[in-house]
Amino acid sequence: MALFRSLSTRAFALLWAGQTISRLGDSLYRIALAWWVLEKTGSPVAMGSVMIVSVLPLVITVLVGGTLADRLPRARVMLASDLLRGLLVGLMAALALTDSLTMWMVYVAAATFGMVDAFFQPAFAAVVPEITPGESLTSANSLTSLSQQLAEVAGPAVGAVIVASGGTGWAFALDGFSFLVSAGFLAGLPALKPERGERLPAPIWTDLNEGLRTVFGTPWLWISITLFSLLNITAATPVNVGLPFLVNDTLHLDVSSLGLLYSLGAVGSLLGSVWLGRKSQIRRRGLLGYGLIVLAGVATLSLGLPLGLAVLGGVMVVRGLAFSGFNLIWIHMVQELVPGELLGRVTSVDYLGSFGLLPIGYALSGWAIDAFGVQAVLVAGGGLTALVTLVGMLHPAIRRLD
Repeated sequence: MALFRSLSTRAFALLWAGQTISRLGDSLYRIALAWWVLEKTGSPVAMGSVMIVSVLPLVITVLVGGTLADRLPRARVMLASDLLRGLLVGLMAALALTDSLTMWMVYVAAATFGMVDAFFQPAFAAVVPEITPGESLTSANSLTSLSQQLAEVAGPAVGAVIVASGGTGWAFALDGFSFLVSAGFLAGLPALKPERGERLPAPIWTDLNEGLRTVFGTPWLWISITLFSLLNITAATPVNVGLPFLVNDTLHLDVSSLGLLYSLGAVGSLLGSVWLGRKSQIRRRGLLGYGLIVLAGVATLSLGLPLGLAVLGGVMVVRGLAFSGFNLIWIHMVQELVPGELLGRVTSVDYLGSFGLLPIGYALSGWAIDAFGVQAVLVAGGGLTALVTLVGMLHPAIRRLD
């Protein structure tokens, strides 16, 4: 099948296997951390603060991470990042299991995790087209998304069981172990150094400027990155901060229901990955991608309506499918239309632009949920997401993007 074509490439198969296991661990970590903060503080502001501390170091250091990903062997950058994150989460597990974990320790760990992630993510985005033949890129991107969503389907449900029966420490421990397993797979990848033509290595600031010029000289890139810096505030942060409180305070349900909603969102993302992964060519990518984000905005708004758990689960499926579909379209466009030697830097600018305002979004969401209630914040965020995206679709650079 076309969907699995990229697995015939040994290097990608190793990368995919390791990341599938690592992502399963990450999904355990996220639900455990969210429930730990909820139990210890009961505060939306505290939940938002942890997320701010996670994102801010990534935003500050991601341009340097992207530049190094275009200078150093990308697989080795990822290997070092996985080893560091494995040790970090392992330490959190030991503290949680001995009932020694405190909020300030969570903040320190979250900040360190975000900083290390700033080096991993650009390297990962750039290494996939580096080790995968061009005709298999659609398959590679779809399988990457598919493995992430499979982990998100299984992880929250498994994580909820682990947290309910053994406590958050065991979920942290499994995530730490998954990073070490992923590092083992990464050790088998070739240490390819990114192609730089015949040029001598330039100063790091020169490389950074080259990445910025590429983005700001390409309308579809800078328009989309600017747009999504706003949409991450309106669409992502209300759900990331608010969903545990919607389940606990509005629906009066437990951690297993939160895990179910997370899993159903991942089911939708999985369906989006399979849908697009079977297509050899996607037409009118600008309008299709932006249309999917309008759908995601409507779904986010619907989460704030007085609906039962079953209907909210269906909304999470639709929301996951929409975001997954857009992400696959976006990743493939960047890989196809951006020169390979610039991919790390362009990806890091994408991360900076898209996530740069997330700390503000988390702070606003935590405050707004306290002030107005989680349902009102979800309705407002979803409505703004759909409206802003429709405005973005009016630009010719987006409408002509095929």
